[in-house]
Amino acid sequence: MIAHFIQRCFSSEAFRFAGLRLGLHGTSLLLPLLLWLVLSHAQVVDAAFLPSPAHVIDSLWSMARSGILMADASASIRRVMLGFLLAAVMGVPLGILMGSFATIRALLEPLSGFLRYMPAAAFTPLLIIYLGIDEAPKIALIAIGTVFFNMLMVMDAVKFCPRELVETTLTLGGSQRQVVAQVITRYTLPAIIDTLRINMATSWNLLVVAELLAADVGLGKRIQLAQRFFRTEQIFADLLVLGLIGFAIDLAFRLLLRLTCRWAV
Repeated sequence: MIAHFIQRCFSSEAFRFAGLRLGLHGTSLLLPLLLWLVLSHAQVVDAAFLPSPAHVIDSLWSMARSGILMADASASIRRVMLGFLLAAVMGVPLGILMGSFATIRALLEPLSGFLRYMPAAAFTPLLIIYLGIDEAPKIALIAIGTVFFNMLMVMDAVKFCPRELVETTLTLGGSQRQVVAQVITRYTLPAIIDTLRINMATSWNLLVVAELLAADVGLGKRIQLAQRFFRTEQIFADLLVLGLIGFAIDLAFRLLLRLTCRWAV
């Protein structure tokens, strides 16, 4: 009987109920918070290394009142969005072309696969030499660290486009341009949006590295300053803000997928 109950709880039908789904989502977020509260209250770890949630909230509120939090968040979001947009504008069309045409794939796949394994941070000295120390190298670093993942993941998504759709379009007199624009791109649009959603996390993770490049403001820069002065509560506060912004962006991509690709949800 217990096994039957567990099977029903974890069946696909159970997840259709919004209450259960929201409950599981809430549990996944509340359990780490509860563990954090227990550890900090029991003083299992020194407060200098693991500040309590109350101290973190106080630090967050202090930064918000002073305007530091808004300035840092705005600067970081702008850098990530510009770098991610540049990577998407470059990577998505190239990925579609690589998946659609074997010649383009043979030309670009080895190079993109080679460059993908170069850590984006390794380009930092060259970016400073070429672009200076203003915003350009920070944005370029985020774009470099994301663009090749976009290319290859979109290329793989295009490969799953049914060949029957392409052949039918050509049989009915469609051109190669129409096949790419109206068949392949539309068919793979849900996978493209999902690729961008996943790789947004890659861009967001590169933020701290990008803000090493002589940044004056930014969440990553604030974490570096807090580490220098051993202010762990401020580090935790900035990490929470990074996580919340990233989670909001992830939800926005999911909403975009639901609104534009209802047939795939």
